[in-house]
Parts: sequence; C-alpha cells; structure tokens
Amino acid sequence: MTGDRTWRVRVTATAENDIRNILQWTYERFGDVQAQIYGETLTRAIQALTEGPYVTGSRQRDDIGEGLLTLHVARGRRKGRHLVLYRIGDKGTSRMIEVLRLLHDSMDLVRHVPAKEPDRDAIHDNDVRITLRLARNL
Repeated sequence: MTGDRTWRVRVTATAENDIRNILQWTYERFGDVQAQIYGETLTRAIQALTEGPYVTGSRQRDDIGEGLLTLHVARGRRKGRHLVLYRIGDKGTSRMIEVLRLLHDSMDLVRHVPAKEPDRDAIHDNDVRITLRLARNL
C-alpha cells in the first residue's frame, strides 16, 4: 500500500465499454454465472487500485506509453486473462488513478493505448463496482 488513505479510481468511458464487451463475450460463451464471476474478478482488480498505483502485481509500462501501468486481473485463486491499463491522475489531482482500458493479455497493448488524453467529459467518477452493475445488465 502506498499510504494510509484510499486512492480514488476513475474509470474512463472507453474502459467502461471494454468491461461491457468483456462481460458480454463471457456471457455469450459461458453463461450468466460465469459472467457474474468474471465481473467480480474484474471488480476486485480495479478495487485493488484503491490501495494505490503500485499494488502487488502492478507493472510500470513505459514501454507502451509514458506513465502507464498495468495490473493483471487474476487475483488470488481467481483466474483471468485481462490487464487493467491505468495511470496516476493529473499532477494537480492527488491520490487519483485513471483506468484507461481493460485489455486481453494476448493483445498488442501499444495498438490499444489511447493516442491522446481522454476527454474529461468521457471520464466517469464511478464506484469501482461498476463491473458488477454491467454484468447484471447483460
């Protein structure tokens, strides 16, 4: 953990769309129960970021973009094949993490990194449990 206080986690609209697509794909191939389980797995990975950007399993990824980090969604016994792509928020914003994408670990990450700063209007200051809400709406 990087400090005594909890970090805020902001999920971009693009990352929300990634989550929706991941859970829809999971639902179509494996059914409702597995989509719920994987939704919880994604949620736990994103919630782990409330402890700070350098939680166990995080990796600095300047090779794909300056200031970018990844966190594999596999947590404990939970399996997963996706990475949370994120960065520490703007310099003026203390203790905030922006989740930019959720991408399959076999993807060429460089091709899927946002080319520019996300539009501030496109960022939703959502509760990190958004993945469960999305899973329930399938």
